[in-house]
Amino acid sequence: MTSSTLARGAAKWALLSLAIGSFGIGMTEFVVMGLLPNIAQDLLPSQWAANSDDAIAQTGWLISLYALGVVIGAPTIAGAVAKYPRHRVMIALALALTVFNALTFLAPTFELVAVSRFLSGLPHGAYFGIGALVAADVLGPGKRAQGVAFVLTGLTVANVVGVPLGTFLGQQVGWRAAFIVVAAIFALATICIGFFVPEHPGSPDRTMRAELRVFRIGQVWLALGVGAIGFGGFFAVYSYVAPVVTEVAGSPEWAVPIVLVVMGLGMTIGNLVGGHLADRDLKRTLVGGLVALAVVLSLLALTSQWIWTLGGFVFLTGFVAAALSPTIQTRLMDVAQDNQSIAAALNHSALNIGNSLGALLGGLVIALGLGFVAPAWVGVGLSLSGLALALVSLALERRREPVAV
Repeated sequence: MTSSTLARGAAKWALLSLAIGSFGIGMTEFVVMGLLPNIAQDLLPSQWAANSDDAIAQTGWLISLYALGVVIGAPTIAGAVAKYPRHRVMIALALALTVFNALTFLAPTFELVAVSRFLSGLPHGAYFGIGALVAADVLGPGKRAQGVAFVLTGLTVANVVGVPLGTFLGQQVGWRAAFIVVAAIFALATICIGFFVPEHPGSPDRTMRAELRVFRIGQVWLALGVGAIGFGGFFAVYSYVAPVVTEVAGSPEWAVPIVLVVMGLGMTIGNLVGGHLADRDLKRTLVGGLVALAVVLSLLALTSQWIWTLGGFVFLTGFVAAALSPTIQTRLMDVAQDNQSIAAALNHSALNIGNSLGALLGGLVIALGLGFVAPAWVGVGLSLSGLALALVSLALERRREPVAV
């Protein structure tokens, strides 16, 4: 039985089980960003004592290493498991996420925490990619972007609830506490997927070699570039939102979780809106979203010294970025032809190249002494670069379309 034959109630439980896992992924990926100062002070005490800005910038490598894990793991895992039953693959991925996040909680040194963050990123893209295919099957034809958006809902809700609570818990009890909570969430997801996600066949004829043919398609590379570069603008800001709140806006540390809630609300609403808009007009949503992201990041940079305007533009940043996420993934699935499994996962490779790129460049400008607002200007440049790639991709596509006579 495939998920498309499920009764409505059973389908909701199946989708909820997948969303629990995506909630855990959202929490493990983003909670680090709110706890950068706490992690730096604990794991890099000598650097913190000498220069706290440098220590925070170095700790930003934990974000980049997680993203690197996603980039490597998404295509390799998705390609390797395409032929296996998808419900069993999802159980294995959720279990791996449980173990690797428990390692982050246990690792005693910065170096070992860095390794655990890389490992935690490996199953990320395959989980979302294969989960998106299951969700799309549940929702049926004509609702692919909404299916993608549903799986991403757990991630965006994590930014409303999980990340702020994890940040607050980490600030009060110690940053490691956030990761034992994450491990427990993944353990719950593993159990729920095992019980509620029905048998869902893979593609027995698909091999790794066949899946990797997707890289021969030029439009796939352009779509990946749009996600990696354009979405990097969001991560350049999100990675360093904690010091912007405390150092630039001059607000107390307890304000950081509140700002993260605001961004999470924007992401949750934007994700749902983006799914509907992408199903109606994918190309306009893509171009308009990248333009809007550049504008919002510019306004955030210009007004970040005031906590109220910072909060407003943080909300809009989350809204626009989350609206772009299902849009970019659907665009990638459109141009990937019959390579759907790996295409759905590759989107998360692209977005996490953006995560790594944004965190890296944001940390670089901070380390150069340009201040905590500088990453927002980096984000503007990345968003506009992604827009340029999107316009090139669409122009090439138009040139190849047959002319009506």
